[in-house]
Amino acid sequence: MALTLRTLAANDLAEFQRVVNSAFLFDSVEDQLERWRGLFEPERHHAVFDGDELIGGGGIQSRQITLPGAGPQPVAAVTSVGVKPGHRRRGVLTRVMRAQLHGMHEDGTEAIAALWASEAAIYPRFGYGLAAEFTRLEVPSGAKFRPGVSTGGERLREVSRDEAMPFMKAVYEDLRPSRTGWLSRKDASWDHQFADTERDRDGLTAYRYVLHSQGYAVYRVKADWRERGPRNELHVREIAARTDEAYAALYRYLLDVDMVGELKFFTAADDPGVHLLEDARLALRGRGDSLWVRLVDVDRALTLRRYLSDVDVVLELSDEFCPWNAGRWRFTVKDGAATVRRVDDEPDVALDVQALGAAYLGGTRLATLARAQRVSEVTGGALNALSHALSGDREPHCPEVF
Repeated sequence: MALTLRTLAANDLAEFQRVVNSAFLFDSVEDQLERWRGLFEPERHHAVFDGDELIGGGGIQSRQITLPGAGPQPVAAVTSVGVKPGHRRRGVLTRVMRAQLHGMHEDGTEAIAALWASEAAIYPRFGYGLAAEFTRLEVPSGAKFRPGVSTGGERLREVSRDEAMPFMKAVYEDLRPSRTGWLSRKDASWDHQFADTERDRDGLTAYRYVLHSQGYAVYRVKADWRERGPRNELHVREIAARTDEAYAALYRYLLDVDMVGELKFFTAADDPGVHLLEDARLALRGRGDSLWVRLVDVDRALTLRRYLSDVDVVLELSDEFCPWNAGRWRFTVKDGAATVRRVDDEPDVALDVQALGAAYLGGTRLATLARAQRVSEVTGGALNALSHALSGDREPHCPEVF
């Protein structure tokens, strides 16, 4: 029977979630449907059917992402992509990706899409590039700060979720316009990210909320009691602060929680915590991929963000999956703002859309990709000039998996 594709309706949510859970080898959890409903945009979810059976699909959340120098801009946050076991290798994922990306182009919606990849080999073939990373940070409890670090004299408080949430939302909104990679959060997003049922805890405690007048921290604890005493793990969910002093104060509070052996934190690649320590080697660091970015309409996407330096180059761009992007583009930056237009001029730099997406948030350097034979310089000096222009003032970071 021929496969068919359509967008979903509101009453398709339960079946769609069952298929996605099956694809990720999770048990289906009916009591979590209402949580998902607040994030579900049925008209932006595509599903493939084999007859009447829903066998795979993927969705988009309409959100904003902070771009270098430009603040929040629209992004298609791609989520819940999966194919039911027994129906793999039939082109289901390709049909969903084509429906998403071609539909965005045809409708003139977001110029960029972003996602977290379950497997890193999947999405490059659809034009997604690795644009941001995160650090897994592990620091022993009680680790000393270097002399001269100021944490102020303010007493921090642990409060209830109900007291913490309005304050956290206000701090997050204050910071979001200047934090490359941060996403907008509506109430349903907050509820989902800080869901706290027994199932969400994965053997850890409930969330604990710490407030400073200029920031907040959220953490859980994993019990680990030994013969010589407790060596519990403190798992940080999020730290956000308006000032560097407040950030240091929140870190200090978490490092000084009694009966803890180690702090663990999924954080930005350039998190300052390591540099707060008197002995930086105490902080064990591991890096992993976070956001993958896809430029849907290259000419629109490149004009959304700001750039570090002036540049004028012709790009020879290849894009098999979205062929309207392929060809030669003159990319000109003046005083941080870009113009992009099609030309027939000889190229200065040759690359594919995946490499351009990887560099888009300013965290992955085109010069590095060139060393990996992903980008080719045609005109001497053009690559370094372009790579510098695309770089950001800070590492991009997305503090949530969506």
